[in-house]
Amino acid sequence: MANTPQARKRIRRNERRAEINTNRVSRIRTFIKKVELALDGGDKTAAADALKAAQPELARGVARGVLHKNTAARKLSRLTKRVSAL
Repeated sequence: MANTPQARKRIRRNERRAEINTNRVSRIRTFIKKVELALDGGDKTAAADALKAAQPELARGVARGVLHKNTAARKLSRLTKRVSAL
């Protein structure tokens, strides 16, 4: 158990940040799922639009520190490749 006031505050802050970051990652996953659903449906315009919406979300995740830069780049690259192959 934390004994110093600073350690107690740090625990409270970490819990708040963990919740916020979980929501951010969940939001990013939702955007990626929208692209994948459009891809599975075979709708190229919907997939392209969903990809356009997902791209800034991935970039925001990187900027906020919830995703690694290379992870976001890899996901975006693979989705773009699949959309262009339709």
